[in-house]
Amino acid sequence: MSPLSNSNAPRSHTVSKKGSTIETSSGTLHVQPYRPSKYSNRLLAKLTFVPRASHFESSGQDAFRGFYVLFWISVGLLMLRTYVSSFDQTGYPLSLSFAALFSKDALPLAISDAVLVGSTALCVPFVKLLISGRIRYTWTGIVIQHLYQATMLGIAVKWIFNRHWEWVQSGFFTLHCLVMIMKIHSYVSVNGSFAELYLRKQEETAHLEAVVEALPGGWPKAEADALAARFQTARNSDSPVDIPGSPGNHSTGSEETPAGTPAPIANGIVLATEVMDRDLTSMTLRKRLAALPGAQEGIQMGTVSVGDGTPPSIHSPPSQDRSYFPSSTEKSFTPHTADQEDTASQPGHPLLGHPDTRVNELAESISNLDAELTSNGINRRGRTQFPDNVTLWNFVDYQMIPTLVYELEYPRTERYAWVWLSSAGITYDPDLRPSIRPSYVFEKTVAFLGCFTLLYTIAEHYIIPLTPQRGQSFFRSLLDLALPFMLSYLLLFYIIFECICNGFAELSRFADRQFYEDWWNSTSWDEFSRKWNKPVHSFLLRHVYASSISYHKLTKPSAAVLTFLLSALLHELVMAVVTKKIRMYLFGAQMAQIPLIALGRLPVIKQNAVLGNVVFWAGLMTGFPLLCVAYCAY
Repeated sequence: MSPLSNSNAPRSHTVSKKGSTIETSSGTLHVQPYRPSKYSNRLLAKLTFVPRASHFESSGQDAFRGFYVLFWISVGLLMLRTYVSSFDQTGYPLSLSFAALFSKDALPLAISDAVLVGSTALCVPFVKLLISGRIRYTWTGIVIQHLYQATMLGIAVKWIFNRHWEWVQSGFFTLHCLVMIMKIHSYVSVNGSFAELYLRKQEETAHLEAVVEALPGGWPKAEADALAARFQTARNSDSPVDIPGSPGNHSTGSEETPAGTPAPIANGIVLATEVMDRDLTSMTLRKRLAALPGAQEGIQMGTVSVGDGTPPSIHSPPSQDRSYFPSSTEKSFTPHTADQEDTASQPGHPLLGHPDTRVNELAESISNLDAELTSNGINRRGRTQFPDNVTLWNFVDYQMIPTLVYELEYPRTERYAWVWLSSAGITYDPDLRPSIRPSYVFEKTVAFLGCFTLLYTIAEHYIIPLTPQRGQSFFRSLLDLALPFMLSYLLLFYIIFECICNGFAELSRFADRQFYEDWWNSTSWDEFSRKWNKPVHSFLLRHVYASSISYHKLTKPSAAVLTFLLSALLHELVMAVVTKKIRMYLFGAQMAQIPLIALGRLPVIKQNAVLGNVVFWAGLMTGFPLLCVAYCAY
């Protein structure tokens, strides 16, 4: 969901409380509603991370892929012509004067950046303090969090001015500082909210234990009564019995107890560990079989018995060279659907269904809190539960993942080896493990260096010599700079979102590579703001837009304006640090998007996608040279 919803979205779909997956002609939409927690005032926009390839990664299936090749060949010929012309005029194919500018103070910049990144690790002991209850996140922790972030930004800006860095070093350090602030804000906010729920769970668990101990028979008798009540309810409703506990918690005796009947009673106490639910075991194995990527291939291998003698269909696993990401005809590995995510393989409290109302309500509340504190189980390694995630290694892993929104668990890339099946269950080949493709990292590194060389050449030959001066023709400057700036923007976009983000995603095995959408087809500025930078958009959606609605009770339009205001202020801050002057030109351009969004919703533009796209590109191509003229000449 977006602060400014897309008018072209499907008109009516039913979204369940747990979310829904909607199939459309252009792909699959994973829709998750806002999650108002029963135990906190936070309104969380739940973002779904699923294995997805970027647009350029999946362009092999695009009918226009030849035009992409033509584009790169054309840019290469342009660069070759530039080098030849430069050699004829100066004797050198490429000047290194600009290189001397951005390589200046490289070592102090690297040390400063390392200190900046290392200082973010203070979040881990801070969250541990929140978990211990010595500091409550609401509101003491929130105040400390924002003071730390403001101090971090202030020190970074002060350090830039003290070092007298050039605009390249200043811009990089400021932007990286803002990225680190957004990362730690999401990390502390999410874990801080979890800490409040965790403390609430501890309090209710202690209360439940006190209530149960006061009952006749204590805890064992309470478990027996709850289990008997669940069996009775299931028998009356002819539905499966929910047996809390791990899936492997089965009987170890020689005699099997039929499913749906209580275990033998000893001294009036039903031992839950003596209950064997064969139907549950078989169903679990079938789900595991169905989740295998080979089950989607449609190549019949044979059949095998799974626990209860039922022979399910088994399919051959994929080859070792299988891509990480699905093609247009394949489905990616998804252990649980949206409707299953909160129920599959997630046991409830053992006292659920207890005849005593107080005990049942507390057990239900604790189960709900457990669900809030547990990940969706989108990977094969099981679910992650708070506070097990609060470790230094988990934080380092989060820093490596190219996202600004913290989650308990992210989808990971995996390569699947041959799967061996037997009547006793499923055994994976030892080679089944997550892996990193060195060739892929090398490819992205080469692409980064090549695109950076192109970007450097354009800046050196087509932008810096044409930097506008006061008194120069305004329209001539726009004409000279429009195309070079547009090419630079496209190359910078490709470097950041296709090379750097995908490179770090591969190193961290992060499977959701949708760092951008088809922003080039945008017909309005709100669509562009949603699509061109998904990491920042996701951060603003959760931690600014949704939080302002929940905390400050703003309306959706007011929250959208606030989001644009904060984004515009941060953009202007970067320009103020880079240019060492406050002019508010970029701020004005950012805020001008609000009336432009309203203009894009006029029927004459809204109903004509081509006209809307022309207006979008015209605004983008004139915006960059306008800002250059404004900051350099005025």
